[in-house]
Amino acid sequence: MAISGLRSSFREGHRSVLLQCPTGAGKTVIFSEITRSAAAKGKSVFILVHRRELVKQASAKLTDAGVEHGIISAGFEPSNHLVQVASVQTLVRRFHLVSEPNLIIIDEAHHAVAGSWLKISDHFAHAKIIGVTATPSRLDGRGLGSVFDALVLGPSVEQLVKLGFLCPHKVFAPPIVADLSTVKTRAGDYAKDDLDQAMDRPTITGDCIAHYRRLADGLPAIAFCCSIKHATSVCQSFNAAGYRAKLVTGNMPMEDRDEAIAGLADGRTQILCSVDVVSEGTDVPAVSAAILLRPTQSEALYLQQVGRVLRPQPGKIAIVLDHVGSTRKHGFVDDRRIWSLDSKPKRQRKDEPAVSVRQCPVCFAAFKPQPICPCCGHEFPNKTRTLSEREGELKEMRREDARERMERKERRKEQGRARTLPELLALAKKKGYKPGWAYKIFYGRKY
Repeated sequence: MAISGLRSSFREGHRSVLLQCPTGAGKTVIFSEITRSAAAKGKSVFILVHRRELVKQASAKLTDAGVEHGIISAGFEPSNHLVQVASVQTLVRRFHLVSEPNLIIIDEAHHAVAGSWLKISDHFAHAKIIGVTATPSRLDGRGLGSVFDALVLGPSVEQLVKLGFLCPHKVFAPPIVADLSTVKTRAGDYAKDDLDQAMDRPTITGDCIAHYRRLADGLPAIAFCCSIKHATSVCQSFNAAGYRAKLVTGNMPMEDRDEAIAGLADGRTQILCSVDVVSEGTDVPAVSAAILLRPTQSEALYLQQVGRVLRPQPGKIAIVLDHVGSTRKHGFVDDRRIWSLDSKPKRQRKDEPAVSVRQCPVCFAAFKPQPICPCCGHEFPNKTRTLSEREGELKEMRREDARERMERKERRKEQGRARTLPELLALAKKKGYKPGWAYKIFYGRKY
């Protein structure tokens, strides 16, 4: 479906096409097959990645697909292969040494509006371009339409779970999240130094260990942390609690990072404490739990983080321990999203069908609505019951509650975008409000 959609876009005359596929959908396998087919026809292909570990990953997938290739990156000998896996930074420095390819494939293409990527696109002005990403949006709100002129959508997370290509998951989240009112925003996301102080407290770290022990004890897990200092503290706390925890950061030697990540598959590592290393692109099939300890305003970063734990294994149900309220802020990872080249994704409209989920008040299992819990046998009474939650204890999230919060947030945003009185009057008419509502809102504002 994805490959045929790309071919159709090129037949329609587009030069640069973006393919959106969720994390775990096999984007690297897809572009490896595209590359194999192009090379078989004598076409040259550059595959662009932005981190060294992704060079190795893309190279390994091409090798599995039987595609001979070279690598354009520091420490690798140049070659004349038709196919080259290229580090963006190295390729920009070697423009004078390479010929223009027929096709450029950009991995993690939501980075493609950054300076180095645009230099490559402009320099190889006649090459066709395919971008692949799980999240075609940027934190700064810039659309990708400046680089890509068509968007091809792959299957959704929901579809991939039904087909068995991703595993189902459960989310457990606290009723009260950390107070971020004093945390500054920098470059579109929370300032890391302020987050470090807000999140690295004994109560937060202690709670994450206690809840991991209760809900995911022994499962291979990734703890997504705010900073090296925060990740170091979390790692030390898990080790002190008797778990095998490892720290992985971007400035570690490559061999040490590979060793820590590989340990998740064979049990040498139980909890990987990460700072921005395994949020994006890194393939860790064995991991079964995500511990979210870094608040983020980026929906793309949140989706990348949770997507790490959805790789399927027999009988696997992934666990998300959301200590920072990211699910409440951004929705469930398998919610349907409307992607665009022009703006951030919009959540599904009210008139679109929503997933219906019931939660057991006894065992907190989530399932399709039925009168008896299939997990513990609890019978639901006819009347609605109000569930109480003890402060500080993780509870599995109800999709209905999260959806209502998102809808209220969208209503407030829509009202905020209506800055003039005519715009407020138009909104009042659309919502079925009386005109007096618009006047009250407008004259109640302080400009």
